[in-house]
Amino acid sequence: MMQVLEYQMIFTAPAFVGDAEQSGRWRTPPIKALLRQWWRMGYAEERHFPATIDAMREKEGHLFGNAWLTNGAKNDHTKSAVRIRLDRWSAGTLRQAQWAPLDKVPHPEVSHKASADLYMGYGRVPLPKANAAIQVGEAATLSLAVPEADAPDIAHALWLMDRYGTLGGRSRNGWGSFTLVPVATGTLPVRDKPVLRPWKDCLSADWPHAIGQDAQGPLIWETPTFADWKGLMVQLAKLKIELRTHFKFTSGKNAERPEARHWLAYPVTNHNVKSWGGNARLPNMLRFKIRTTADGKAVGVIYLVPHLPPAGFRPERPVIEGVWSEVLTFLDQSNHLLHRISV
Repeated sequence: MMQVLEYQMIFTAPAFVGDAEQSGRWRTPPIKALLRQWWRMGYAEERHFPATIDAMREKEGHLFGNAWLTNGAKNDHTKSAVRIRLDRWSAGTLRQAQWAPLDKVPHPEVSHKASADLYMGYGRVPLPKANAAIQVGEAATLSLAVPEADAPDIAHALWLMDRYGTLGGRSRNGWGSFTLVPVATGTLPVRDKPVLRPWKDCLSADWPHAIGQDAQGPLIWETPTFADWKGLMVQLAKLKIELRTHFKFTSGKNAERPEARHWLAYPVTNHNVKSWGGNARLPNMLRFKIRTTADGKAVGVIYLVPHLPPAGFRPERPVIEGVWSEVLTFLDQSNHLLHRISV
């Protein structure tokens, strides 16, 4: 038996979800990919951490489809048991001529100011002339048909997406934030708690499987309320600049060993690590989400999904713990009026 879940998906920040021409367009593949990411968190939580990767991949492959599983000498390839549909696949309506740069923000390491949207959306902003992005307020109906036995886990993943998920380019900086509003045939689950694990324990695995927590509670912070996403994005840019430059470099352009700031995210402009080179990628574990309040204003959510960097970076766990301990102190004592929230 299949169960249908149906939501109105509404973007709360511009989304750079590209098609083959790298133009913003409503598409189901990135939504499915995001659903799989948050489903993995739920799976890991139910297995009481850490989940066995092989067992998780087998369950995921059978649920979402796969072309890699084997059963003895035979392949165990299957099509997805989860069917996803959007009521439209139209192009985004936000075009270059409509894009107004946000306020400029100072950066202590450069001589000129850059607009907040350029800093937070580098590589996506400004929009190419022929391309578009999905505009704030654009909506579509998202329908999912899922096996009845798996519906609670899928619904939980959708709830996590609604609270913390973002889509598209530069989405860790808050671009592509959205909300999911249930409609007649679907509903969000009663479960209203994120997947949490003590943040230092999260460093036992090298993949994002939980939001961290410490003795004070979940590592989730909320900003003050802003009139709209634009003012909020400027504030998030200032916060990110202050956080990154809090960690000072002591070496030149090609460090012999990674410094603290390299562990926040890599690469860093003009500050490579010789053994990592310039093509290595270490995404930031600190993520931003833009939510809309009941009265139509915008509030930012900042949360930490800690995990150990891949083995290729040769991470030293005590060093990683030290860096992120300093980040947590910075956020708790920030002059940006952040406060901890539980969800």
